[in-house]
Amino acid sequence: MNNEELKAMEDQIKIRMSKIGKKIMVLSNKGGVGKTSFSVLLAQTLVSLGRKTALFDSDVCGPSLVKALGLEGIRMAMTQTGILPLAKDHLMLVSMGAISEDRDAPVIWRGPMKTVFLRQILAETEWGELDYLVIDSPPGTGDEPLSMIQLIGNMDGGIIVTTPQEMALLDSRKCVTFLKDLKVPVLGILENMSGMVCPHCGKEVELFQKGGGKKAAGEMGVPFLGEIPFEPKIVEAMDKGINLILSDGDSLAVNGIKRAVEKIEASLK
Repeated sequence: MNNEELKAMEDQIKIRMSKIGKKIMVLSNKGGVGKTSFSVLLAQTLVSLGRKTALFDSDVCGPSLVKALGLEGIRMAMTQTGILPLAKDHLMLVSMGAISEDRDAPVIWRGPMKTVFLRQILAETEWGELDYLVIDSPPGTGDEPLSMIQLIGNMDGGIIVTTPQEMALLDSRKCVTFLKDLKVPVLGILENMSGMVCPHCGKEVELFQKGGGKKAAGEMGVPFLGEIPFEPKIVEAMDKGINLILSDGDSLAVNGIKRAVEKIEASLK
């Protein structure tokens, strides 16, 4: 790609992004903390509030949002003007998982190729006018989140998802510094899997201790978005592509998500 083609693509990204109200990145520096589940529930909650929302799965090598939304096997369509996102329950989705023909085939790309792909997707997708673009990034502070922040240019904020134990909290603090170094507002830290109510005795079990996310947020000087308990129904919803916001809107986890969304929207205003 020559300089003129690169410039044209970056100009196209600016045009596409100018029609989107808020661009939010969800990230963690450690896998297995429920970042993707939160991204899905965040986007679905925004839709339930009447916000025009799209999800962008920027995990090039491990795209999982097509599974979480129940859209496996469906491919994004190409038109003369660009790529059409998938849609379900009024939520749009763009993902490598909706491009690859073989779900078992790995994407074996080095960093520069990932950046080329993300640039092309941002430029060619017909996002339309949106209130929110929620970007689910892979774990870490490497190629994908760095490229997305640089390509979009005016990211409105980042949300760090962590679990309460010290190992995850050490990594989440690095994400806070990553966002601050790149001049991206930190919308807050969310403590996921913060306890579980036993379905048999009704008592709360601290799976990974509790309170670590709030403590880290205080020490780092960033907002705390709340605690989300572990609920097996979240796992089932992600595996089966069920919209938990619509099917079980009064669960403990969903109520925690809704409170977090209130804080996020208030800070973005």
